Amino acid sequence: MKYFSLGQQQILFILALLLLGILTFKFYYHPPLPPEEIVKEIVVEVLGEIQKPGIYIFKNPPTLREAIEKAGGLKETAQFDSISSTEVLETGTLLTVAKESQIPPHPSLLPPGEKEKDEGLLLKGGHGGIKRADLKIRISRMAANKLLVFSIPLDLNRVSMEDLCLIPGIGESLAQEIITYRERRRGFRLVEELKNVKGIGEKKYQSFKTFFIIRP
Repeated sequence: MKYFSLGQQQILFILALLLLGILTFKFYYHPPLPPEEIVKEIVVEVLGEIQKPGIYIFKNPPTLREAIEKAGGLKETAQFDSISSTEVLETGTLLTVAKESQIPPHPSLLPPGEKEKDEGLLLKGGHGGIKRADLKIRISRMAANKLLVFSIPLDLNRVSMEDLCLIPGIGESLAQEIITYRERRRGFRLVEELKNVKGIGEKKYQSFKTFFIIRP
């Protein structure tokens, strides 16, 4: 019977360990999966004088023309203005296509004590990108409950008390404290200022902060 020398036994032992290591690596090691690409959906709601009113989701920020075309186009024939129709829309935008007589007047023309539900609505120049005497497009923001469904933060300086109460953990009393602070300070500069509101500490702030944004 042939015996291996001590040196040969050491070499065989090393080879066995190496083979065992290779097998272990092959069957038990799983390389980390490449990070998934985060796709931020662009949500736009289109209402009014169009074929298919509703909420539409885009992979990339759409232009005004693209949003209306995805909603089936206008009910009536109209010519798009080449400049206004190429305006890029951000997520949470509400497009309302209406006849001029159906669009509420600008806040400055409303009777004393009345104001539009959504402050800061803009009636885009001319006829909102459509060359037609009786059609206009108003660009505003979707309702708060719809924004929250799509995890789109609310503008902390424009959100109403009723909309604040839609956020988990915020009741009427806390919502009133937020509104009071906002009025006293003439608006929030940073979302982090919520920590200065009575009744909101660090813990509550951490749970609320993703629901808000400061819009220009």
